[in-house]
Amino acid sequence: QVQPVESGGGLVQAGDSLRLACTASGRTLSNYAMGWFRQAPGQEREFVAAISRNDLYYGDPVKGRFTISRDNAKNTVYLQMSSLKPEDTAVYYCAARIRTTGWGIGMDYEWDYWGQGTQVTVSS
Repeated sequence: QVQPVESGGGLVQAGDSLRLACTASGRTLSNYAMGWFRQAPGQEREFVAAISRNDLYYGDPVKGRFTISRDNAKNTVYLQMSSLKPEDTAVYYCAARIRTTGWGIGMDYEWDYWGQGTQVTVSS
């Protein structure tokens, strides 16, 4: 079983950049598809980005601004966020799933393991 752990959240201003990290002890994350979702107050959880084998996937609101990557040597997955907007404010969750194809990758119910989340707040 994988227990993702997020870090790197915080309070930034609009236009700033921020990098989130996700790691898990005892498990090799490269064996899993890894993804990021976010949830703002009063809203449903939203797909942000995922990396599966060598394929990258992004939600429409973040395309061109966010980049997902992984460092297998550090067993860490990153979400580099640039040109942040107030509407990016949310709790960001790291997720892992056993299926490494792209099928259903944007659906939160298709993911197997979840972290506790890290808050990202973007002020205007």
